[in-house]
Amino acid sequence: MAEKPVSETAQKFSSTFKGKGKTVEECEAMIRKSLGTPTVNFLREHMEKAGCYVGDNFFKAIKCDNLMGGGYSSRRGVLVCSNRMTFQNEVDQVIIHELIHAYDQCRAANLDWANCAHHACSEIRAAHLSGDCHYKRELLRGSMKIRGHEQECVRRRAMKSLANNPCCSEEAAKDAIEAVWDVCYNATKPFDRAP
Repeated sequence: MAEKPVSETAQKFSSTFKGKGKTVEECEAMIRKSLGTPTVNFLREHMEKAGCYVGDNFFKAIKCDNLMGGGYSSRRGVLVCSNRMTFQNEVDQVIIHELIHAYDQCRAANLDWANCAHHACSEIRAAHLSGDCHYKRELLRGSMKIRGHEQECVRRRAMKSLANNPCCSEEAAKDAIEAVWDVCYNATKPFDRAP
């Protein structure tokens, strides 16, 4: 996949960030701690109820070369980028975000990650339901607004993730997000409402 241009802010963050983060071993310990949190337990329970067992070996710490904090693969499970993690809360948030993708994969037999609309829907849900767009996180990113910050953040985070999908051009990603927005933003399962 061709490398996409990185914004000036992201470049500054990346250059500041180099040499920081956790080792794979330190991150593995943080993952073990995350597995005891109520939200992670809740998501794992609901995946089991949906027929998808998620053992502790489903979660792995790896060293990453990109600016992402983690990822989900149906073959490899939830991956947490150790060199991008500094605090326990970051690991917790990445695991919750990626577990929402795993939950979506579990309950939708026909989910196709190469389909921009399917991918957009799961990204919208994960950004909205994981706490990734909580006002404190947005404040730390310098993206805080008084009104409408959460939905704007969800759209921005979904676009950022879809930019890494070689099957989705920028235009296709924007169209997909708009096409599925109402349904996917309001789909909160397995939660009763957005946490």
